Amino acid sequence: MEKFKTFLEKKYGDSKGHFIPTSKGAGMTQKGVDAVNRKTGGNLKTAVTGKVKRGSKDAKRRKSFCARSRSWTGERGKAARRRWKC
Repeated sequence: MEKFKTFLEKKYGDSKGHFIPTSKGAGMTQKGVDAVNRKTGGNLKTAVTGKVKRGSKDAKRRKSFCARSRSWTGERGKAARRRWKC
């Protein structure tokens, strides 16, 4: 993750306020997502952290993320999985 943060800092400038610390669940803030989307024209979204209806788009995003991140065993990966409620 450190490489990714450094990459973003180099490419998009200062990342102050763009990331949530590991102790609070890891990942990007809405501010960070908005900044990246503005720069790239992308469609990043923040984590699905709340209660979701079965079969909804958010439920499918969560299921996909949880499957993709199953092997993340580092401190930051575990924090991100907790935040997504995997």
